[in-house]
Amino acid sequence: MTAQKLGFELVTATRLGVLMKQEFGEDKALFEKAQRPALLSILARLATEHHLVVCAPGAEWVFQNFLGVLRVRLVAPEARRVGMLMLDRRIDRPSARKLLKELDALERAERRRKFGRATAPPELFDLVLNASSLETDQMAELIEAAVRARGLVEQGLLSAAADAQLQFQARLQLSRYGIIPAGAATLKRNPFSHPSEEIFANLLDFYRIAWEYEPHSFPIQWDKDGNVLESFTPDFYLPEFDLYVELTTMKQSLVTKKNRKVKLLREIYPHINIQVFYQKDFQNLIFKYGLAERPVRT
Repeated sequence: MTAQKLGFELVTATRLGVLMKQEFGEDKALFEKAQRPALLSILARLATEHHLVVCAPGAEWVFQNFLGVLRVRLVAPEARRVGMLMLDRRIDRPSARKLLKELDALERAERRRKFGRATAPPELFDLVLNASSLETDQMAELIEAAVRARGLVEQGLLSAAADAQLQFQARLQLSRYGIIPAGAATLKRNPFSHPSEEIFANLLDFYRIAWEYEPHSFPIQWDKDGNVLESFTPDFYLPEFDLYVELTTMKQSLVTKKNRKVKLLREIYPHINIQVFYQKDFQNLIFKYGLAERPVRT
């Protein structure tokens, strides 16, 4: 009813489930570890096209500290909830009371799996409506009034720049769990020698950027007879951009040796494009977007 009054797009839990399966696949056990960034990715994209009314458990966690959102919670005493179940399911009161306990337990368990908490604290919501004293149309009118008072319509849709920022944040967090969109453009995966390389590969997967891991070794030093004494193998090659990427996530004392190799590579092979990411740069990037620090092996 609220969506109809406001002319907004209604997004239900069922619709979100379908969209997320299309985007991320069917791995439910893995997917539930990263429910929040996955919801953020889906809803941010939809919010660039429509104003949304999202009706799904846990949606209040997604856009925390985001000004363009009104979070609403509907509550009712047990007697009212039991009565509604009796009408909806055509069952007697004892059966309805039992069913209510089962449904509440299931929702608490699902919230705990997906969001780390069985319940949502009241401070997550901007407006709480009590269905024991308000009818459905009255609640819809109050929500509509709150939306108008907050000026959410006048603020417009989510901008492309804001969407890009949110998508990057969500995808960096998802890459930590190896969650990628269905049909991502990836090449054969190789074992990685460092956890930072796996994080970077997952990020490329999520952006659907094709990559190869250590595909080429370049000789950079020879003896007087022309025998190769030393070679350099960049970590990644991105064929769409003809770009090599080297992740130098090691102790600073060892960086000098790596810099020497990169310098020789550029001098000997000036046509080779290579980008170097140093430890501080790489860690600042992933920590900024919420990825937990991982042990650094040298």
